[in-house]
Amino acid sequence: MSYKSPVYGVIAVPIEKVVPNTYNPNAVAPPEMDLLYDSIREDGYTMPVVCYYVKQKDIYVIVDGFHRYRVMLEHRDIYEREGGMLPVSVIDKPIDHRMASTIRHNRARGSHSVDLMSNIIKELHELGRTDEWISHHLGMDKDEILRLKQITGLAALFREVQFGEAWIPEEEPDSDL
Repeated sequence: MSYKSPVYGVIAVPIEKVVPNTYNPNAVAPPEMDLLYDSIREDGYTMPVVCYYVKQKDIYVIVDGFHRYRVMLEHRDIYEREGGMLPVSVIDKPIDHRMASTIRHNRARGSHSVDLMSNIIKELHELGRTDEWISHHLGMDKDEILRLKQITGLAALFREVQFGEAWIPEEEPDSDL
């Protein structure tokens, strides 16, 4: 069977069944949110919200598209026009890969919160992901990962870092000046 991208299976999901994830570091300023609203009002939803389906709870957790979701929640005209249905593209990946996917989507579009990004690095390390995995899947270099680890200040994040011997100053002989 050949691979089929999730976008070919977009479905209409009641917005009440869609929930945000707990790790998205992306923030959109009010002017850009206004622009997104104008875009959706004028052109409709042209991109689906990417979600992971949680069968046990019958909910869709957002991987990408939180702000498109917010537009429907916050604007009655959009909600009514769309019949409360949000276009959703479903991916089926474990949490660490969903987090990486969220970051890739965000980084491809622009900026995101450093504090929230640091928390994601922390969570990925707690899930057992190495710096190499993070670098590969999130498109970060080792220095960027190190800086984000430093922000959280948790020693556990540095378990892979090899530190050299500490410098010990030589004692200087007493001098009579």
